[in-house]
Amino acid sequence: MNTRKTLITSLFTGLIIVGAFIRVPLPPVPITLQTLFVLFTSLVGGIQIGFISFIIYLLLGSIGLPIFSSGGGMAAIIGPTGGFLFGMLLATLVAGFFSNMGKNKKNRILYFIIGGILGSIAIYIIGIPWLKITTGMPWLKTIQVGLIPFIIGDSIKLIAAILLSNKFYDRIHELINDDGDN
Repeated sequence: MNTRKTLITSLFTGLIIVGAFIRVPLPPVPITLQTLFVLFTSLVGGIQIGFISFIIYLLLGSIGLPIFSSGGGMAAIIGPTGGFLFGMLLATLVAGFFSNMGKNKKNRILYFIIGGILGSIAIYIIGIPWLKITTGMPWLKTIQVGLIPFIIGDSIKLIAAILLSNKFYDRIHELINDDGDN
């Protein structure tokens, strides 16, 4: 990984952290901008940068830095919102995979849309069952508190992530693919 790729990865990790702090407290799962930055990072950076950025975020939070929307440490990872963290990790792989497939400028936006939608679904596929298990809520209640309040906001964040990724993709890749500073 060259110096520029390392710096971009660090910057994207920072964006994910900032996204966790921009939140509306809604128990048991707050509304944050974290998903916007997770999807943006993976769509614009691809599978490698998106995944590594989020792994660094998880590692920093798991050692106790209060960077998760619910604080920090292992309690946050195994708590009710922990499933959404692991769902975001899966989302980085899904969205990043489609980003890598969309290197052709002509079809890029289509790959961003598919990757963003499937990445968003991945967050819920892991997050909702985890929320149910850790809280003991019935399925209907879990869906009412862990999915329904987020659909509109997450759709807006998804659209923003796709548009921002499409706008910045070429410039970011000019920076990270420059081999002049290994």
